[in-house]
Amino acid sequence: MHTDTERCVRAVQSKDSRFDGWFFTAVLTTRIYCRPSCPVVPPKVENMSFYPSAAACQQAGFRACKRCRPDTSPGSPEWNARADSVARAMRLIRDGVVDREGVPGLATRLGYSARQIERQLLAELGAGPLALARAQRAQTARVLIETTGLPMAEVAFAAGFASIRTFNDTVREVFALAPGELRSRASRPVRPPATPGVIALRLPYRAPLNPSNLFGHLAATAVPGVEEWRDGAYRRTLDLPHGHGIVALTPHPDHIACRLALTDPRDLTLAISRCRWLLDLDADPVAVDEQLRADPLLAPLVDKAPGRRVPRTVDGAEFAVRAVLGQQVSTAAARTHAARLVTAHGAPVDDPEGGLTHLFPTPGALAELDPDQLALPRSRRRTLTTLVGALADGSLRLGTDTDWEKARAELTALPGFGPWTVEVIAMRALGDPDAFLPTDLGIRRAAEQLGLPSTPAALTARAAGWRPWRAYAVQYLWTVDDHPINHLPAQGSSS
Repeated sequence: MHTDTERCVRAVQSKDSRFDGWFFTAVLTTRIYCRPSCPVVPPKVENMSFYPSAAACQQAGFRACKRCRPDTSPGSPEWNARADSVARAMRLIRDGVVDREGVPGLATRLGYSARQIERQLLAELGAGPLALARAQRAQTARVLIETTGLPMAEVAFAAGFASIRTFNDTVREVFALAPGELRSRASRPVRPPATPGVIALRLPYRAPLNPSNLFGHLAATAVPGVEEWRDGAYRRTLDLPHGHGIVALTPHPDHIACRLALTDPRDLTLAISRCRWLLDLDADPVAVDEQLRADPLLAPLVDKAPGRRVPRTVDGAEFAVRAVLGQQVSTAAARTHAARLVTAHGAPVDDPEGGLTHLFPTPGALAELDPDQLALPRSRRRTLTTLVGALADGSLRLGTDTDWEKARAELTALPGFGPWTVEVIAMRALGDPDAFLPTDLGIRRAAEQLGLPSTPAALTARAAGWRPWRAYAVQYLWTVDDHPINHLPAQGSSS
C-alpha cells in the first residue's frame, strides 16, 4: 500500500487508525516516522515519504515518533492473510526465529536460500530479515524497559541483543532516547509486580473487536488444567523455548490487557506473538466485514455485532490433537478427553494466581501413550496415534509458517481425517482466513435458518463471494445458534 501515495496522504490527513501497521509515514524535515493516525498536525505533503515497515524507516535513518509510538501499532494484516513465502517469513520473524536460529534457520524453515529470502523481503518490505528482527528487538526492549523493573543488562539479553553496547546503540537510534530515559519517561512508574516475573502490557488491535465469540469460544472449550476463565480473563499455560509461561488476557474497549508470567524473559517476544495470533489481533475487521456485508443474508449478522475474530491457538500440534479428540462428540466430552491426556502426560506447573496445573503434552510425550488406555473408539485411537507419530517425528509440521495447502494434503492423507477436521485445523491452527466448514452441524443449521443452501456443495458454491474471508463468515454463522461459544462467561466465574 505504501506505493499508493495519494491514498496514504488521505489516511494521514484524516488520522485514520485503520491504516496503522499497513504503512509508516516518514517526515523528511524532522527525520521521524509515525503511524498514519499520529495526533500531531500532519506535515506538508512534499515532506512525507511512505515505507512498508518500521525497519525500512529505521534503515533510512528515521527515528520513532515519541507521540504516536508507531512501533506499538498492530501488525500488518497482510502477513496473516497471505500464504506466500514473504508472509510466512514475517510470521517466523515475529515469532523470534531469526534471534534464535539466525537467517539460515529462517531460510531452512521456508525451503529457500538465505539470499532468496533476503531479496524477497527487501523487495516488499524495504528491509532484510536482520533489520526486521532488529526492529522487533527494539520494540521488545521498549516493553521491558517501560513495564518491568528488570536491570538494563537483563532487558538487553531478554530482548535478544547479543551485547549491552548493541542494545544501548539500537535503543538510542530507534527512539532517540537512552534506555534509562525511556524508563523515566514511562507514563506510569514501574513498580515491582505482586508476583515475581510478571509482565503487564497492552495488546493493540484494529477496531472494532467483538470479544463475545473470541473469548466465549476459548472459555467454552477450555481444557481443565491448561486453560481457564477467571475474573474476566482467559488464562492458559504456554510451552516456550526457554521455559514455560502463564498468560492472562482481558478484553477492554481499546486494547487487550496481557499479564505474562515467564520463567525466562527471553521468551517475551514469542509469548506476545502467540497471544496476538491466538486472538487474531492483526486482522483488518473493516475490510472483512465490508466484504461479508455484500451478501444480504450475512449483512444482518455483521451489522448486529461487527468485528468478530477467528479464535486460534498458541500451538498448532496441540490444536490438532484436540480436534481429533473432538470428532463427533460434544464440547464437554472433548474437554474431558483432553483433560485426561493432560493429567497423564502434561508437564506440571505452579500457578499462584489461579487454577492452572499443566502444560498441554508435547507430541513427544504423547508418542509414549498406550492407545488401549484411551476411552475412544478404536478408529479414533488410530487417528490420534498416527497424528501424534507424524508430529513427533517432524514429518508433519503445523506452525504459523506452514504452507496451508501442503498441510491440508498431508492431513488428508492420515487415517480418520475428513474435511471438517482438516478445515478446522486450517482455520484455527494454521490461520488460513479462507478456511471453511460446510459440513459443520452448526453451519448447516445456520444456513437453513438464513435461507442459504444447506448441502455442503451448494453452500460452498454460494460462499465463493465471501472469499478470502470464509473463516470469518463461519464465526458469524455460528452466532445463529445460541451456544456458549458466542457469549462471554459471567464475571467471576471460573472454568
